[in-house]
Amino acid sequence: MADLREKSGPLALLVGLAGFIAFEVGAFYLLSFATAGLGETNQYQAHNTIVSNWVKTVTFLVLHLALVLAAVLVLSNRLPRRYRGQLVGWLLLSLLVGFGLLIPLFY
Repeated sequence: MADLREKSGPLALLVGLAGFIAFEVGAFYLLSFATAGLGETNQYQAHNTIVSNWVKTVTFLVLHLALVLAAVLVLSNRLPRRYRGQLVGWLLLSLLVGFGLLIPLFY
């Protein structure tokens, strides 16, 4: 029997990519503002400790994970059924991007 489920087209993927990029940029600026008081600004000093920067890193990653999961929960209820299949892919990509956002967070 043929697959009767309607698939989302390339335009839906493009809209999903634009939404993903907008979400990640907004999440980065929100979380960098929220963690601004944590960590040390000068990474290259004589008596640098990793503890304060570790706290900032873990806080950023945990808050990013919470934002991503909240967005997935909201979107899974709001999106039509044919677009929900994209959510898992964007979720997994967002988890990887969260680690990549640590690089600009400390610069």
